[in-house]
Amino acid sequence: GVLIDVGSDLLVVFNGYDYLYIPAIHCQNWMYLKQYEIDEITLSEEEPTPIFNNNEEISLRKTLTAAKGIFSEIYVTSNQALHGYIISIMNNYFVFYSPIYKTMFISLNHLKWLIPYTNNQRPYGLSNANLPVNPSNITFARSFEVQIEKLTGELIVFNIGENEHVIGKVKSIKDNFVELIGAKEDPVFINLQHIKTIHMT
Repeated sequence: GVLIDVGSDLLVVFNGYDYLYIPAIHCQNWMYLKQYEIDEITLSEEEPTPIFNNNEEISLRKTLTAAKGIFSEIYVTSNQALHGYIISIMNNYFVFYSPIYKTMFISLNHLKWLIPYTNNQRPYGLSNANLPVNPSNITFARSFEVQIEKLTGELIVFNIGENEHVIGKVKSIKDNFVELIGAKEDPVFINLQHIKTIHMT
């Protein structure tokens, strides 16, 4: 795509259809396209409107704040995009509502990209009745670690269930490790730095 803007911690790329908001920490490399390749990136019939303000420097936090309540596609883990909308942005994570996984807690460190939908798109063609405005009555902790601690005793799924060892009941959190009790009551210890998403069953 075409590089549209660069902020302190964010790149904005337009691919002809969507604006991709990519945290700079996950940008491994880039290359210049030849002019004929750029010419092939044409605008779709309904060009989306960027969510950033051209008058100020963009950043990941400002972009996430501007995207609150806008249907979006995000990519975090497991070769699977998530669709829904941002509910709240906390210190080091954000709360995302997915019609499939419901309320999710997503580490800011692991967000790979955000693509806001165009105005007339809705996840899975669902109606407002299936996409509640206030989907959760949970109070959110300021930090990801404390939010996990609040889930002690709950059955949860980390990282969209990429393997059986990330599903279980939270027993405790200590020294940057979360102890889960697995299906057969075996303890599993998961490094906090490798937890990308959380949702409850």
